[in-house]
Amino acid sequence: MLLVRSVHAGYDKLAVLSGVDLEISRGEWLALLGPNGSGKTTLLHCIAGMLVPSAGGISICGHPLRTDALAAKRRLGFGCAPEHLPGLLTGRQCLEVYAAAKSLSAIDADVLELAEQFAFTDVLDRFVGSYSLGARQKLAVLLALLGEPALVVLDEAFNGLDPAGALVLKKHLQARVSAERCGVLLATHALDVVERHSDRAVLLLGGRIARQWSREELTALRAMPGEGLESALAAASAGQ
Repeated sequence: MLLVRSVHAGYDKLAVLSGVDLEISRGEWLALLGPNGSGKTTLLHCIAGMLVPSAGGISICGHPLRTDALAAKRRLGFGCAPEHLPGLLTGRQCLEVYAAAKSLSAIDADVLELAEQFAFTDVLDRFVGSYSLGARQKLAVLLALLGEPALVVLDEAFNGLDPAGALVLKKHLQARVSAERCGVLLATHALDVVERHSDRAVLLLGGRIARQWSREELTALRAMPGEGLESALAAASAGQ
């Protein structure tokens, strides 16, 4: 679903990413870890086509972003930052605009079902500007899932969610992945999500992939008493 090869990127003279390689298959949940400022959001913006890398290539479902951006983005579901949602539209209007942009005749039934599970339907017709952080986060996720995307990319999607909403999202994403409907790339600091739901994890430090954990390694960390992945992350960061 995703192939990232030797990607370099930054802002003006500030280099952020230095030769990042990454790939995700259908039916796989990959967690992107790293401290603040490590380049996680920059990498996601490159994958979403919001930032053009200075070198390297990115393909989504076999479509290179540089030469076939429209086809690549049609297979992508990207969760924008909640603060970037348009405050003067209602949640329903946002969903309708996104659906139209993806050439859908209507909002996906399973997205509306997820909204119901989120206890979000009561605020669908309110202006986004009146939403709490949690409500904005839920809307950003709903927008990302429109149109049956083959690759779902989310940045700290659990920030601001109440425990019930977080559980609903975990189960929904896991169901999509288990049914091989998509691959998921989640940048997160929520280690419980990584340990319990991710198939693989990568650690980004200083704009480079410093460490990777396979499915088997994550399974072993889940079985460890105490800190598990937290200790492994600390050790990897110290040894950078």
